[in-house]
Amino acid sequence: MAATPQNPAAATPRRKVSRHRGEGQWAAGHHTPLNGNEQFKKDDDGLNVRTRIETIYSKRGFDSIDPNDLRGRMRWWGLYTQRKPGIDGGKTAILEPEELDDKYFMLRVRIDGGRLTTRQLRVIGEISQEFARGSADVTDRQNIQLHWIRIEDVPEIWNRLEAVGLSTTEACGDCPRVVIGSPVAGIAEDEIIDGSWAIDEIHERYIGSKEFSNLPRKFKTAISGSPLLDVVHEINDIAFVGVEHPDHGPGFDLWVGGGLSTNPKLGVRLGAWVPLDEVPEVWAGVVGIFRDWGYRRLRTRARLKFLVADWGPEKFRQVLEDDYLKRKLVDGPAPAEPSGRWRDHVGVHRQKDGRFYVGFAPRVGRVDGTTLTKIAEVAEAHGSGRVRTTVEQKMIILDVEEAQVEPLVEALDALDLTAKPSPFRRGTMACTGIEYCKLAIVETKARGSQLIDELERRIPEFDEPLTINLNGCPNACARIQVADIGLKGQLVLNDQGEQVEGYQVHLGGALGLEAGFGRKVRGLKVTAEELPDYVERVLKRFQAEREDGERFAAWASRAGEEALS
Repeated sequence: MAATPQNPAAATPRRKVSRHRGEGQWAAGHHTPLNGNEQFKKDDDGLNVRTRIETIYSKRGFDSIDPNDLRGRMRWWGLYTQRKPGIDGGKTAILEPEELDDKYFMLRVRIDGGRLTTRQLRVIGEISQEFARGSADVTDRQNIQLHWIRIEDVPEIWNRLEAVGLSTTEACGDCPRVVIGSPVAGIAEDEIIDGSWAIDEIHERYIGSKEFSNLPRKFKTAISGSPLLDVVHEINDIAFVGVEHPDHGPGFDLWVGGGLSTNPKLGVRLGAWVPLDEVPEVWAGVVGIFRDWGYRRLRTRARLKFLVADWGPEKFRQVLEDDYLKRKLVDGPAPAEPSGRWRDHVGVHRQKDGRFYVGFAPRVGRVDGTTLTKIAEVAEAHGSGRVRTTVEQKMIILDVEEAQVEPLVEALDALDLTAKPSPFRRGTMACTGIEYCKLAIVETKARGSQLIDELERRIPEFDEPLTINLNGCPNACARIQVADIGLKGQLVLNDQGEQVEGYQVHLGGALGLEAGFGRKVRGLKVTAEELPDYVERVLKRFQAEREDGERFAAWASRAGEEALS
């Protein structure tokens, strides 16, 4: 018998079989669970845990929760256990999960397309104040996360969210996560096409459906028709990017296989143009391929990006067309380069109906329940009933009459939510960090906020677009590899030989214009205490050495290691 990928032991029949049987791909007949996650998903669908939360766990308390529900299936309803206070970063990879777990949860509110009414925002703010000790973070995937949630309070929180059209369904877990979209869809003057209908259809047809509730890993989607390329499409499992087809008009260019974490890959174009009304069907086809052909043997290789890398875009498109859509897709053009220096929609901008939208910058996405309710009140007081979140941890108020723009900007300033931020405040993001995250090694939110203050004080004249992304661990939730300055949290040695919080530095990453991953200078690590000095030093060298019109990422890619140290 000849050796095959499905029968690797055939070439050595006398040797005891110890190698795996395939990659755990269902379509290849490999249905046997190959790791603990696959086993608990086979035992019971993650969506089914809601009934146990409502009828058992919320009544009997934290200690009654089955471990496979606690650290597995509850994610399908937006719930993660948070980090027990007082555990330093050196113990993150040493302690068992039950030693890291606090008896409280992070709860992720799913906000597809970043779209909120002021009523919905007010409800989230009220939930934060009543059940989450006032905590709230705007994420870089347009969601809002709350902390300190007790299992006893979850059913009431769900009732309040669902009463205003929100949910936590599949906000986490091995399933289709939130669908991110342009926060100015349907209102921007320069929009190529409005993808809102497709986001709604995907949510209506597939979210909460068991058709796609057991995927090999999480699945991330982006849909935007903005020429700013405002949804980081290159690092999603699937992305629909607005383009104008010369023969068929506005539609979407199809991308697959992007993702970061410890093995980053940029998405690839399939060369296919998709009209708006076919987006949900094509989306389902790609998710179906991932469900059936995705690698389930090892969690570290279970994202779609690994399958796309192995197959290549040509084979992936062929399988999509032949086996899932049963028809050919139309060839189409690539998107143009982004049309603006910034893609975050911060500031005052005219809508196509003559009104204005105002984007503003919370500090590294950190807000609180009181602030969220005040944002809703301020928006309504100035004539708006709609708010948006962005993929840069920012927020936008829509539909503002011209006479109300300046009063609104002043009201936001009074809340420390400036619509005219410095490049440092505008471009700095941070993940949750060691404060709540069980994977984190270092602090991020407070460190990012302090860094903004220091840079504004030290380099007040700096006015170039710049992204500074802080991550508490190697998993890249804050997109460190594609930032101008990406900071990966780890423990480092200071001048006294002591182990302290610090960061490995990535320089010159980018999305949109000349997309690519930042470079790592050999041995370049900084302590948290040294961070403001380091960033100031590098930015001043950039100012001194840059060519006319040169952006930081381009300079960092050509600069010598000495200039970057």
